[in-house]
Parts: sequence; structure tokens; C-alpha cells
Amino acid sequence: MHTREEKVAAFGRLLDIMDTLRVQCPWNAAQTMDSIRPMTEEEVYELSETILDRDRPGTAKEIGDLLYHMVFYARIAQEEGAFDIADSLNKICDKMVFRHPHVFGPDAGKATSAKEIADTWELVKAKEKGGNKTVMGGIPKAMPAVLKALSMQEKARGCGFDWEKKEDVWDKVQEECAEVSQAAAEASPEQLEMEFGDLLFAVINAARLYGVDPEAALGRSCEKFRRRFNYVEAETLRQGHTLADMTLPQMDALWDQAKSKGL
Repeated sequence: MHTREEKVAAFGRLLDIMDTLRVQCPWNAAQTMDSIRPMTEEEVYELSETILDRDRPGTAKEIGDLLYHMVFYARIAQEEGAFDIADSLNKICDKMVFRHPHVFGPDAGKATSAKEIADTWELVKAKEKGGNKTVMGGIPKAMPAVLKALSMQEKARGCGFDWEKKEDVWDKVQEECAEVSQAAAEASPEQLEMEFGDLLFAVINAARLYGVDPEAALGRSCEKFRRRFNYVEAETLRQGHTLADMTLPQMDALWDQAKSKGL
């Protein structure tokens, strides 16, 4: 592993490379915050994938890619006279010091459990904001819905608004499931959409309470479905047919084969 001095030098090298590219590379010079934003979103998902895959070399690479984007934004802002990378770094340092009074404040050194910190996290953040922002106000509207639901539930928990016992959540899941079934039989499409949303929100809440990442869990189920459907398609073609030729029972039989093979 590298020394602190080597880490600082590596970050300085990245800043120097950005300064050079911004001046000498036509593509880099033409970019704006708006133009690189979609690429940043892609980099976040690529980083997430390497973490889920336990690919540490890949994670190291993707962290570098994401850091490059952060430096890119800061360089553009510097050219606008708005701020530079030091401002961003100091802001996050100040925020972390404020939000960890048990480490940096008058309570430093006192034993505090991870659960106690998590349970009061949103209250500490609310104090930092001075009442100018709501607890849910920091959640981006553009965030994917599963992650948004999880973030909202975590923020509510951080204010003490959560189930006393995780087992109690199943009554809510069953209640929402019944409401979906009823809406499917008699309600408008808008009402049905709302009830499905409530059910999904409740299931995500249950996953959170049981320590399961709903995004990762759903991602694994999607990949399992992909593997099994690919098997169905491949076997169909191997038998000289197309999926359009297959009946549902025939496809179900191939699906069961895929399951029996552990796909």
C-alpha cells in the first residue's frame, strides 16, 4: 500500500493531468458539466457493478474513473470562478467533522455503537442544516425508484420513525398485497399504479429491515432470469425452432431444465 505522501502526490498528478487536458485536448476543452453528467451516471453504475462482483481490481479502476469526473466538474467550476476542488474537499471535511461529534466534538472518545450513530444520523444532519431543509429534501427526484425508496426509509429511520420490530413489517406487506388485488379487480389504472407502488415500497422496507440490499437482490433476480431465459432460447434454437414456434408449456419445460441445472 502507498504512503500518505504517495497518495497526495497521486491526487496532485490527477489535478495536473486535468489542467493539461483542459487546455490542450479539444474534446476535454469542449466539455461542460451538462455534457459529462450522463457519463458520470454511467461510471457510478460501473463502480457499483464491480463492488457487487467483488472485483477489487475493477473497483480500483472505477474509483479512479469517478474521481476523474469529480476533478473535471471542479475544474470547470474553477474556470467559471465559482469554486475549485479545494472548496469541495473542505466542504466534505467540515461536514464529516460536524456529523461525527462522537469523534471530533466534545463527546470524542466516548463509546458509541454503530446502531446509535445510525439511529440519530438524520437528527444530526437536521441540526447541521439549521432547519432550512426538510429531511427528505436532499433526495434527488431523478434517483432510481428502488434507491429512492430505500433512501427515504433510511432517512426516516435516522429520525426514529421506523418499525419497533422488523417482523411487524409483514402485516404491512400483506395489507398492501391485498389492496393491489382489490384495485386490480375494481379500481382505475391510476389507483392500481398507486397500489403497486405502495406494495413495492413495503417490500423494499422489509428487505431493508432484514439487512438485504433490495437493489442488489433485484439485480440478482434479473440476472437469474436472464440466464434461464437465455437457456430457453438457446435450447429452442438447438432444436431447430424459434421462440415464436414454442408453446408456453414447452417453454416452461425448458425453464425447469434451466432451474435443474442450477442456472
